Amino acid sequence: MSDFILTAENITKDFSKHRALDNVSIAVPRGKVYGLLGPNGAGKTTLIRIINHITAPDSGVVVFDGHQLTADDIVNIGYLPEERGLYKKMKVGDQAVFFARLKGLSRKQAEGELRKWFEKLEISDWWNRKVEELSKGMAQKVQFIVTVLHRPKLLIFDEPFSGFDPINAGILKREILQLRDEGATIIFSTHNMASVEELCDEITLINKSHNILSGNVREIRERFSRNAYELQFVGAPSALENIEGAKVTLGEINSDGFASADIVLDSPDRVRDFIAQANQLVTIESFRRRLCSMDNIFVSAVEESDRLFNTVNQAL
Repeated sequence: MSDFILTAENITKDFSKHRALDNVSIAVPRGKVYGLLGPNGAGKTTLIRIINHITAPDSGVVVFDGHQLTADDIVNIGYLPEERGLYKKMKVGDQAVFFARLKGLSRKQAEGELRKWFEKLEISDWWNRKVEELSKGMAQKVQFIVTVLHRPKLLIFDEPFSGFDPINAGILKREILQLRDEGATIIFSTHNMASVEELCDEITLINKSHNILSGNVREIRERFSRNAYELQFVGAPSALENIEGAKVTLGEINSDGFASADIVLDSPDRVRDFIAQANQLVTIESFRRRLCSMDNIFVSAVEESDRLFNTVNQAL
């Protein structure tokens, strides 16, 4: 058995005069949460639609669970799209049973599993209410349940937390991690980089139809943090701003009276020299490596990709 439940190899897709995907490849490990990231219009939704067999690539191949993806595989994929819809006049429970039966469950199986999920997500009281009475968050809970109910091998969530308050977003995050721990593989598309840090094991970042960054989240954060440090000190913050070979971003003074600064050095070889110079200017409380946030990595990688893209276009 392959370590990857899904691979998309050299996927290209054109719409009229627009190239949505340009030779994009991804490899999604089994039993992991895989983040599919990128700015609006980057090509993420097109790739998700290809994986769901909603549209076909112009070239390239998608391999699912060891064989080329076919329409028959969709029963093993659960998809929660960003644009969602429920039949407003139906009762919530009736609609959930209807969707569950489309996934192959008998009425008895569907109702039994749904009752458990409704209780777990604290919406049991809404079983006999009409969908039009649901808040956006309540409706999203119902759609989440219907997506995961048949325990597919692969789950795809496109912006699953939009419209949720922090408490309900936390409940959904807990359930996503539980599904992963029970063996499901999850592709998770979002603009919320904090959620990526909390949930994702691996990521791919797409920009302007190209894959510009892929890998393990921890390893990527380590790589981008190679020359980044956090300094806490007592003294005049402005004294640090002119140290050669260091970019200094000053922070706030904490409750203990220590000022803080984020430091990016030109080279890791500059650490000793920076500490020596800073120590003459301020009193150092702590100096430690700073792990870059996914938000900063996202911005940095996209900006660098845009620069390269513009340079190539100008050369042509």
